[in-house]
Amino acid sequence: MKMEKTRHLKAPGKGEFLYDYKHDILTFKIKDRDYKMSVEFQNFIIDIDTEDFVTGIRILDASKVSGLNKIVFQNMMSGKFEASIQDNIISVRINFVGVFRNKLKSLFPEKENFTQQFSVPSNENFADSIVTVPKISA
Repeated sequence: MKMEKTRHLKAPGKGEFLYDYKHDILTFKIKDRDYKMSVEFQNFIIDIDTEDFVTGIRILDASKVSGLNKIVFQNMMSGKFEASIQDNIISVRINFVGVFRNKLKSLFPEKENFTQQFSVPSNENFADSIVTVPKISA
């Protein structure tokens, strides 16, 4: 059996996020990547590019999923994003900082990061990969 090396996509300065307050949707994406497909899991939509890297995530009903007030998402200032595909399991880790009562605060303080894992649909097979966006600014 041939072992393939895990591919890395480092995208400093390429990340952007948007929060749609009315529809409670948190979106993160890496700019300048060629979209291939989306994979949906409950309240999460994961975007995959043509090189099979995870390059975006949308969290529907973000305040309900996270247990945080919508105002916190509206005041996001910065964050980081990490995603990986290993053995057909997609893992996404995000951490955002927002202004809450005039202080910078991690949006996910109890865990420091918000992490979700998903199985790749049975009709897809992605190569192992890691994506890192160390700093995302508003």
